[in-house]
Amino acid sequence: MGHPKRSKKKYERPRRPWVLQRIKEEKELAERYGLKNKREIWKAASLIKKYRREIRSILAEIAGMKPSEHTMKKQEEILKSLKRRGIVDVAAKLEDVLALDVEHLLERRLQTLVYKKGMANSLKQARQLIVHGHIAVNGRKVTIPSYIVSVDEERGISYYEHAPASITAIATKGASKVEE
Repeated sequence: MGHPKRSKKKYERPRRPWVLQRIKEEKELAERYGLKNKREIWKAASLIKKYRREIRSILAEIAGMKPSEHTMKKQEEILKSLKRRGIVDVAAKLEDVLALDVEHLLERRLQTLVYKKGMANSLKQARQLIVHGHIAVNGRKVTIPSYIVSVDEERGISYYEHAPASITAIATKGASKVEE
């Protein structure tokens, strides 16, 4: 059952920890998306791996025999969930889920979207604004940089209405840079 106060790990560590090529790729991803540590990459990779494993089992059942109603419902739920989060396109099929990689998920993080909307001057600043409680999604304060923003919520990313005046100054400075 496990300890009630300690949740289980949501990621898998690499099987071979000292592969130079993987270390370089992870470092590049961490710099490109402003991640705190490699664990955030591993969490995204584990989530993608989980979805791919489910889709492979569904495709195997479809190819092997007549799929059950439960399998078809599960397929629809997975695709609907990925489309709602914006990880795959609206016209995506099961095979498109197999082509997913970590970058698809990292693009949907709140930290990345705050930076791309021009609300922060850098990815590190975007992370700091989120952690300090200056960013809201649909009017609700979110303090988790790895929060996966759905397509519907993307329009609702803004500064938190009760943020101090210094954040408002950053907001106007950042907005003027985006307009240029």
